[in-house]
This record gives sequence, C-alpha cells and structure tokens, in this order.
Amino acid sequence: MQNTSPTVVGRRALIKGAAMLAVAATARAQGQPPAAEQPTTLADVPLGPSVTVTVERRGDIVLVGLNRPFIQNRIDPPTRLRLAATYYQYEHDASLRALVLFGHGENFSRGIDVDAAQAGIISGQRPVSTTPTLDVLGNSQPHRSKPVVVVAHGDTWNLGHEIYLASDVRVAAANTRFGQDENTHGRFPGGGATVRFVREAGWGNAMRYMLTGDHWTAEESYRMGITQQIAATPEAALDAGIAIARKMAACAPLSIKATLTSAHQYVDPVEADALSKLGAQYAALYRTEDFLEGRRAEAEGRPPTYHGK
Repeated sequence: MQNTSPTVVGRRALIKGAAMLAVAATARAQGQPPAAEQPTTLADVPLGPSVTVTVERRGDIVLVGLNRPFIQNRIDPPTRLRLAATYYQYEHDASLRALVLFGHGENFSRGIDVDAAQAGIISGQRPVSTTPTLDVLGNSQPHRSKPVVVVAHGDTWNLGHEIYLASDVRVAAANTRFGQDENTHGRFPGGGATVRFVREAGWGNAMRYMLTGDHWTAEESYRMGITQQIAATPEAALDAGIAIARKMAACAPLSIKATLTSAHQYVDPVEADALSKLGAQYAALYRTEDFLEGRRAEAEGRPPTYHGK
C-alpha cells in the first residue's frame, strides 16, 4: 500500500524536483535545451486580407513584409506588436541567420497610424503583447544578435524611416521618398531618428530634414550615408536585399553575433540615455494644443498655425 503521509509526499516532491534540475543541467552541459526551453520556430505567415505582417522562410533567411497597403502601410499598435513578436521569434530561431524586412504594396511605410495609436500614447496605456517581443527600433534591451536588412520603396516616412535607420544594412529602390516630417504635424521623431539620423548622416544633414519636414530621395539618402545600395525598381531592391542577407547567412553565426555585440558596446552607452527618454517626450507633444491644431489642419487640408502651446 502506497504511503501518502505529508512527510513522504513532500520528500517525493523534493526528490522529483532535484531530478528535474539534474536533467536540465545535463541537457545544458550537452548543449541541448531542457524541456521548458524548447527551440523557437518562426512559422510562415502567407499573404492574406487579414494578415498585417507576412513571413516567408527561404532556407536560413526569412522575408518579413508589412501589409497594410490600404493605409500606406502605416503601423497601428497591433501590427507593431506583431512585428516585434516576429523579431523575437527570428532572434530565437536557431535555423535562421538573417532577416529581410520590406513592404507590400506601393510603399514601405508612411510611419505610425496616428488615429489608431493616439489614445494609447496620450493615456500612457499602450497595448502589451501576450507573447515575447523584441523592440523593432532597438530602443530598449535586449538588442538583436542577428542581422536585419531593410528594403525601402515608395513612401518611407517617420516611423517607417526610423525602422529603416534601426536596421543593420539598408537598401532603397530608386522611387523611395524618405521623410521625417513630424515637426510639421506638432509631433517629433520619437522613434529614434533624433539619435540615429544624426549619428548616420551628421548633424547638418539630419537637421536639414527634421527641422523643415522636407522629404528627400534615395540618392540623397545614399549621399548622406544612410542607404548602402540603390536599385532601379522595388523588385530589384528586394532582390538586392535578399542577396545581402544570403551573404550574411553564409558567414559563421557566432562571428556575426560577436560583431554585432561589439558594435553595440561602442554605440549603446552613448545613445542609451537619449533613447530611454523618447517615449515620454513623444507622448508629451500629443497633449499640446499644437498637436491638436496639426491634426485639424491635416483633416481640413490647410496649413497649420502653431503657437507653441
């Protein structure tokens, strides 16, 4: 007859727990993840009418596509979380070595979907993912240890350009129209352009466009050092991005990780403080009269009149 006294049951639980820890330790020693740490696999997500982020695996690289073409691929909170979850799964999928991000339709992305995001930004209650995520902009730890290539075409504005800046290598189609025009709408570049645009292009180049709201071409982006390659068409640009990703994937993955880690050790300490303040600075501008005036003017199709309030 089995002894079920509290003392015996407690001893059995202790022995079982110790045994599980021993199994986990052995698995780690052998380079195998324990049962609770099974490998992550980034699954394909085919293009469809309700899909806002597509995923297409091609061997050891993966193509990820923004898919809200009806609104110029503006990014609403659910899409941003879905993209962040995709980045997390890519980071933790040992079979994938490089990611290519692009946009479906006529544009890469016109940036944030202000109408969809405004309430959460003002209240400070932004949606939270129920699954693990990785900051697409790299403004918070941990950072990616695997490379991302971003391919831009058409309108690539504001948050769209900031995602472009946050990648490791950037390719643009000749028809790309870049913009960082938040100041003309009573906002400011709150996703990292005030840090990365300045770092990549230099103070004068960055301020030339951020402080005026003027847009610029792929050729100008290349001149400033932001874009590494220009292709004649969006299709050719995507092919070029894929070719670069394949070359990255052919390199030793531990070497790639060490290279990115070393580079972040140089960059991160300089940028961390400024990047950590962006969220609060961005949200504060959404509560100003000038922001409301910018929204009214945009809706009415007229130039805004700002008063610094």
